Amino acid sequence: MLKRVLLFLLVASLPIAGLAEEAIVFIGNGGLPRTDQSSLQRLYTGRVVSLGEQQAIPVNFPAGHPLRERFLATVMGQNEEQYTGYWLVRRYVGKGAPPKELADVDAVVAYVQATPGAVGYVPLSKVPAGGNVIFRR
Repeated sequence: MLKRVLLFLLVASLPIAGLAEEAIVFIGNGGLPRTDQSSLQRLYTGRVVSLGEQQAIPVNFPAGHPLRERFLATVMGQNEEQYTGYWLVRRYVGKGAPPKELADVDAVVAYVQATPGAVGYVPLSKVPAGGNVIFRR
């Protein structure tokens, strides 16, 4: 019996893939300043169009993408249905369009590097050398 308990404790203490999720970081092109969660929430809901004194262009992943799900839950405090519904109403009343959607992490990194004012989120391990990290979650 003691062997079973010890074996269970050993197995339970091993790191399990997927439980310790990698941090999501927001990267920005050029001189975008460091920011906070509240500012990013306003940016990704179209309530503001700049960070500091610079115009900001947020990019997102498509619905169903695992990073988007984590972003919505941890940064926005919403689920996909709430976020999509918000943008449906906002677009209907003529208050803008949701952020551009890019298919994968490499596309987000390339877009942010090439587009002045662009902001996107990626796993910490995908931040390019010299990347401008403006927020970490």
